[in-house]
Amino acid sequence: MTRKEIKSVSLLYKTNTVSNTSKKIAVFPGSFDPITLGHVDIINRALPLFDTIIIAIGSNATKKHMWSLQDRKTAIEQLFENNNAIKVATYDGLTATFCKSQGAQFILRGLRNSTDFEYEQTIAQANDKVNGIDSVFIISSPEYGFISSSIVRDIARNGGDYSKLVP
Repeated sequence: MTRKEIKSVSLLYKTNTVSNTSKKIAVFPGSFDPITLGHVDIINRALPLFDTIIIAIGSNATKKHMWSLQDRKTAIEQLFENNNAIKVATYDGLTATFCKSQGAQFILRGLRNSTDFEYEQTIAQANDKVNGIDSVFIISSPEYGFISSSIVRDIARNGGDYSKLVP
């Protein structure tokens, strides 16, 4: 792993990105179709690192979602209604553009395995180089590493019980 690759997975804050007096704001983007216990684990473990985490539900018209955008937003708002450090928003377009519009310096991502890392690494490096947005990766807890929204959707689509995988 090169020095540049190590930088992209570092939890260190760039001194030129975030001063000691500014709020540390992270965007946790995803479709959250649905939000899973794995997502909740990443969010809860990231809370000590940031002043604010914005759970950003991306709107992708080309993707067929199982739950509506409004249902997903409402469910997440209810889940975190007692936590003032968490905000929920929807957005269209590039995640980095949304980050800038919110004053966020970081993109928060959860990693379940090396495949997730390989995928996220390239995006993180591009976001840093092109947009000046750092990515912070948190490795999923072992008990949630197998959970994905697609698995939950597949179970739901086939009439199975997915209640142990979602909040």
